Amino acid sequence: MAEMMMRRKMKVMVAVDESDYSFYALKWALDHVLVTPAAAAATETATSQEEASPEEVDMVILVHVQQPFQHYGFPAGPGGSAVYTTTAVVESVRKAQEENSAALLSRALQMCKEKPNIKAETLILEGDPKDRICQAAEQMHVDLLVVGSRGLGTFKRAFLGSVSDYCAHHVKCPILIVRPAKETGK
Repeated sequence: MAEMMMRRKMKVMVAVDESDYSFYALKWALDHVLVTPAAAAATETATSQEEASPEEVDMVILVHVQQPFQHYGFPAGPGGSAVYTTTAVVESVRKAQEENSAALLSRALQMCKEKPNIKAETLILEGDPKDRICQAAEQMHVDLLVVGSRGLGTFKRAFLGSVSDYCAHHVKCPILIVRPAKETGK
């Protein structure tokens, strides 16, 4: 019990995208990693309404990385030259990306609000998710990076790439890769 009281707050970054895997990873981290002594005590004593001191509150940084929009396309017909999109199309796509990011992070924030004594912030970045997540984790000095995994095999991962695999080899903090439990068909 004494070691639980000495626990310092954690700063945990969770990468969120459109996949159910990333939301499973967030839920798993909230249920298993971000369990503060005050939250555990509140669970045991339902009548206790005590707030945790700031030293006991864990910080969750929810990060979503948008792919940069390419301003040109390649037509399939003859000619083969690049066609640039209009400003209206670019703005429309950016607005749709912003709305998508806001919806994803709103869903993730709601999951965090359901847990007592956890403070959550959001971060939207643009670029290659693998690189940007590692950069953000280093710049923000997080204690742990949590990412979901689709469970690609070695062959698919080699061709498709894997954000979790890249982060595991390049991030400069501990990383937790959460894979959903396999369904048993029995």
